[in-house]
Amino acid sequence: QVQLVESGGGLVQPGGSLRLSCAASGSIFVINGMGWYRQAPGKQRELVAAITSGGSTDYADSVKGRFTISRDNAKNTVSLQMNSLKPEDTAVYYCNADLKYYRGSYLTHEYDYWGQGTQVTVSS
Repeated sequence: QVQLVESGGGLVQPGGSLRLSCAASGSIFVINGMGWYRQAPGKQRELVAAITSGGSTDYADSVKGRFTISRDNAKNTVSLQMNSLKPEDTAVYYCNADLKYYRGSYLTHEYDYWGQGTQVTVSS
């Protein structure tokens, strides 16, 4: 099995910063795209930022210029640096990956593999 474990969430004041990290572990063959999604109460889960294995990035308009996504392919990690945080950024943030991994000798492709989520609360 593969695990995606998020860390770095918490409570921060408006205008503050947080850095989220996601570490993938297990018998991973390759990770293609990775990304961060968020879900606020009563709302749909939405894409925050995504990054390909080659380093191309995509951001939601609401976070563009404030958030930066990056990855370390050697360590199988992806991070999200969040600056100038606003109350509307409050949500559970989920790590996502499109990956292939070995289950025994068989290669399995998971198109949407999810972490458990980490809470980000922006409030004074």
